[in-house]
Order: sequence, then C-alpha cells, then structure tokens
Amino acid sequence: MFRLLAAFAVLLALSACQQESTSAPASLPSMYHDNTGRDDVLSGGVKLIPIQTEKGTFNVWTKRTGNNPAIKVLLLHGGPGFTHEYLEAADSFFPNAEIEYYYYDQLGSYYSDQPGDPDLVNLPRFVEEVEQVRVALGLNSENFFLYGQSWGGILAMEYALKYQQNLKGLIISNMMASIPAYNEYAEKAFFAKMDQAVLSKLKAYEAAGQFDNEEYLSLLMEHHYVYHVLRLPPDEWPDGVNRAFKHMNPNIYIPMQGPSELGASGKLENWDRTADLHKITVPTLVIGAQHDTMDPEHKRWMAEEVENGRYLHCPNGSHMAMYDDQITYFKGLIDFIQDVDQGRF
Repeated sequence: MFRLLAAFAVLLALSACQQESTSAPASLPSMYHDNTGRDDVLSGGVKLIPIQTEKGTFNVWTKRTGNNPAIKVLLLHGGPGFTHEYLEAADSFFPNAEIEYYYYDQLGSYYSDQPGDPDLVNLPRFVEEVEQVRVALGLNSENFFLYGQSWGGILAMEYALKYQQNLKGLIISNMMASIPAYNEYAEKAFFAKMDQAVLSKLKAYEAAGQFDNEEYLSLLMEHHYVYHVLRLPPDEWPDGVNRAFKHMNPNIYIPMQGPSELGASGKLENWDRTADLHKITVPTLVIGAQHDTMDPEHKRWMAEEVENGRYLHCPNGSHMAMYDDQITYFKGLIDFIQDVDQGRF
C-alpha cells in the first residue's frame, strides 16, 4: 500500500481531468437491450448503483466492458480512497481474452458519492458494499471473479471469507494477509536499507505532520516510489495512474491507512487474516512482484495456505506490476481466469 497524496498533483504537474458519468434511463425499448438484458448499454457501460448504509442511500459508480456470460471480473481498486483509473491497464488485455470486466469506484472515491461521514469508513461496511454491487450487477458463482489490488486485496479477502459461496474465482494482487507483517517487512526490506540521512528527513517531516511538504514527497518519490511502487521515471507514469493520484480522497485513505508512508497506522494497523486463509476454498490466484512494497515470499505462502491456490510471480514488477511487468502480470492473470472457467485449475 502506498501514500495517496493530493499534493502529488502539484509534484507531478498533473492536468485536471473530469469525466461525466451517467446512468441509463430506468427502462429502454427492448431493441436497445444487449443480450444480457441490462440497461447500461446506452451509457457506455456506466451504471450507478444505490448502496444502502446505516446513514442513508448513496450511489457508487461502475462501468462494464465486454460481454461474456461465464466470465465477469469485478475490479477492486487500492487505497482506500484511490480510484479505478490506474487499473485501466486491463483495457489492453481483457477484451482480446473475451473477459467481461467492471471498473468500480468504492463509496467515497472520485466517481462515486462522497458522504464525508467517518462512520462509513470501516472494513465491514466496505464488504457489504461489495455484496450490494455484486447483486446489482447480477454476478454469481457461475461467473463472478473478484479481483482486488493492494487495499482491494484486503477487501477481496474479507469478502471471500464471508461470501465466497458467490464466487467463481478470487484474485489477490500485491497485498499481504497481515498489516503487522507488512510493516515489519517494510522496515527491514526498505527503510533499514534506505540512505539514513534521507530516512531521518522523512521521519522529521512526519513528526511535524508535514505530509504534504514538497521535499517530503520528492524524497519519497526519489528514494522509494520509483523502486517499489512503480518502476518508471515519474514523468513516464501512465495517465491512468496520474489521474488516480490526482483524484484520491485523503478522508478515506488516512483514517484507514494512516498518514505515514513509513508504516500503516490507521484502522487497518492490526488487520491480520493469516490464520484464516485456509478457510478460503474458492480457486485463488495470489500475485506478487519482486520489487513490491509487499513481501513476495509472504504472498507465495498465501497461495499455499488457501485450499485451491496459485501464485504468480512478476520478477520485474513492483506494487504496480500491471505496468512495470505487464506481460507477465496479465498473461498469468488471464491464464488463471481461463483455467478456472474451463475447469483446468
């Protein structure tokens, strides 16, 4: 997991990006329905889904691409408070594999409603939100693959532990099963090996609460991000990644993850599901990367702990291996989905 700061909009000189999203009319003439009977076809696949919460009803944004009754992948983005935009790398691979997939901004993220109520920012509520999205999209155990990257991997694991009877397959990408283990790995693998003068500066800025300081952000980028988050020069980061950084919501991210990039300290600080992985029986792919912020050996172990697991290793990848080890990443991901669908897993 990584720091999602609005100040990166300045640091990276990102341009403003607005996207209008509209839902389809309540009912359409039958000639405009696709062969699945859904009414999102005239809105470019966009569908706003009402989510019931204890604080009222709010809409979340989804967008469908493709048409495959047997393979439907719901993509859970990272953060929390990030957006679906950095996952747009899928557009270059899933269509050719005839995979139907859904982008989805979780409640509080840019394209969805942003209630601003801290009581709604908690893991169990997000799990119930995913279940409501599943029902609204008509996904079930005959077709439903749940993909979660980073924080989305936490959410996917939690969903599977409660609702795996609804799943056909599960993908956990770039996420460990324990935040305490992640914190320990980050300290030993990265920060203990970092230039200690740089680390001291970072800690000083954090102690002063200056998480949006330009030098703090620049040091993180120069000494950490380009090695372990996305192994490309900052001016070569893909547009979808830049838009996702620009559109992040710190009111979701900070309460859950905490403000520091030197370790998680929010509501997820003690989250640990290592003892429960064996309860996941649905076919599961765990994706790790050699240079990731998350320990690849821990993720290899996760694939062994679940009942029906497979591990995909990206030797040249980092936390965003869908970009910096793209061919390995998507070949392995698509192979898993197709193997499960064809009963070869």
